[in-house]
Amino acid sequence: MSKSWLGRAHATLIFARRAQILSTAICNLLPPDAAILDVGSGDGTIAYFWRERRSDLKVEGIDILVRPETKIPVRAFDGRTIPYDDRSFDVVSFIDVLHHADDAEQLLREARRVSRNWVIVKDHFAENTWDRVTLALMDWVGNAPHGVSLPYNYRSRDQWKSAFKTVGLAEAKIELEIPLYPFPLNWVFGRGLHFISLLTVG
Repeated sequence: MSKSWLGRAHATLIFARRAQILSTAICNLLPPDAAILDVGSGDGTIAYFWRERRSDLKVEGIDILVRPETKIPVRAFDGRTIPYDDRSFDVVSFIDVLHHADDAEQLLREARRVSRNWVIVKDHFAENTWDRVTLALMDWVGNAPHGVSLPYNYRSRDQWKSAFKTVGLAEAKIELEIPLYPFPLNWVFGRGLHFISLLTVG
């Protein structure tokens, strides 16, 4: 089964719906007139939808692999240090990014440094082996065609809470009902695996 075939199938069946649903859910959390840095932005589709919905928002991205075409301005970074001064943005976001990182706490510390107010994390809960197998399959199908690193660093809910506390971020809101997949795919790929956390910068 070729990566190109998988990429086309994922784009047709999953990517567009996922991007629309996530962009809507996260857009509702963004404050007025916010400057937003999206870390690991890929082609910028989700962040682009924020700007389309909200003309008051200023959005840019950074990524380890900058794609030839992006829908928002994206600059390269090393995957550890965010190349901006302290308190440069109102919001820093990670949309299904931190489980790809070798050191998620380092990136969260950097986000806390660069953000004036908020950090938004969309990621996964992995409470058991079946969760990890499911997430690994999703990750491979969605990201292998783009050459994205796949370390499969999934965490349980308690591990995420600990990570946020360790770096000085406080959870202000969490969204668990995120209908990313149509029936019946939601039985396998939904089922409480996804969350969006709005975190305050202390």
